[in-house]
Amino acid sequence: MRIFGIDPGSDRTGYGCVETDGSRHCIVTCGAISAPPLSTFPDKLLRIHSRLTELIRDCHPDCVAIESLFHAMNVRSALTLGHARGVAMLAAVEAAVPVVEYTPAEIKRAVVGYGRAEKPQVQQMVKLLLGLTSAPAPHDAADALAVAICHAHSQRRGVGAAPSSVEGRRRPDTCDGDPERRPPTGGRHYRPARS
Repeated sequence: MRIFGIDPGSDRTGYGCVETDGSRHCIVTCGAISAPPLSTFPDKLLRIHSRLTELIRDCHPDCVAIESLFHAMNVRSALTLGHARGVAMLAAVEAAVPVVEYTPAEIKRAVVGYGRAEKPQVQQMVKLLLGLTSAPAPHDAADALAVAICHAHSQRRGVGAAPSSVEGRRRPDTCDGDPERRPPTGGRHYRPARS
């Protein structure tokens, strides 16, 4: 399975594509998309959408996994990030590729084993899981690869994409008595509409 992970951001959007057989992961590509410093916000969104459209077309992923909004951010940041997430999701849907979302805590639990892991811990585990000699740079690329790995792990646990357009799952309260060690639940899944 080939999974294209996205770490959305208005200034810099990370991407990473991983090929996986369920237990071993191999990096296909990774990087970050950014616009020139003086770009307007609409121009930044256009750049994100255009570049992701090209990358998704070139990588031929089976699924796009994207980080969902973090609930504790301020309203202005959430709205800005929401726009970036929207154009990223649009690029996937236009390519008829299913989209799944994971929260930051789900991604950290899947990759590091702890939902409150710090960025350096996530980067180190991405490096180890992909058999790399150094952590992917910039950190946005490492985060996007972590999103893809999270989805690979949720697939290995048997949590598949929903047959309908959106699926909500009841989350287990704890894993081994620790609410921060819940396994990823498979996130929220979206299927492209059939034309």
